[in-house]
Amino acid sequence: MSTPTCTISVIYYSSTGNIAAMAEAMGEGAAAAGADVRVRKVRETAPPEAIAYNPTWAEFVEATKNDPEATLDDVDWADGIALGSPTRFGGPASQLKAFLDTTGGLWAQNKLVDKVGTAFTSVSTAHGGLESTILAINNHFYHWGSIVVPLGYENEHLLKVSGNPYGASFVARKGAAPDDVALTAARIQGERLARITAWIRAGRDAQAGTESAS
Repeated sequence: MSTPTCTISVIYYSSTGNIAAMAEAMGEGAAAAGADVRVRKVRETAPPEAIAYNPTWAEFVEATKNDPEATLDDVDWADGIALGSPTRFGGPASQLKAFLDTTGGLWAQNKLVDKVGTAFTSVSTAHGGLESTILAINNHFYHWGSIVVPLGYENEHLLKVSGNPYGASFVARKGAAPDDVALTAARIQGERLARITAWIRAGRDAQAGTESAS
């Protein structure tokens, strides 16, 4: 088995499964690029009565109750991190924010510096805040001292089909599940994250080797 080029954690919050599907696609793209990948959901913190109000939400919570949850080790372990959340009033869901708020200890030890980060999202309306959510998630990377990798337009699919350079996104009209357009964009983003992270890790390892030899 070949040595992984880098380590990637895909950490997400999903209430009805759309972001979960995109997270899996993101992980597939990163793994295809040679990365060692972890895909982890963050803990559900909404009250049971709120979840019960939406049958699709309740079904997803039940179906994924045994899926592995993100821990600080998943953040510390990773060379690169993809963060995903549905849009809530133009920003990330409180569940993802609550998890990210626990990273202060890693931040204080400079363990988040020079990690590579990217973000993705979904929303229920066409102009419901896709880009502002990704930008808001990216604020965490800025404060961590991480290196933000946007999706960009380097791929024909991104340029002519999905069209969001900020990050993979999906408009879930009437509860629709992510289509192949969104999932393809997520795979491309995962591959791009792993590729650039591998370059940075290789450069860092080379520098460390030079310094130890001197």
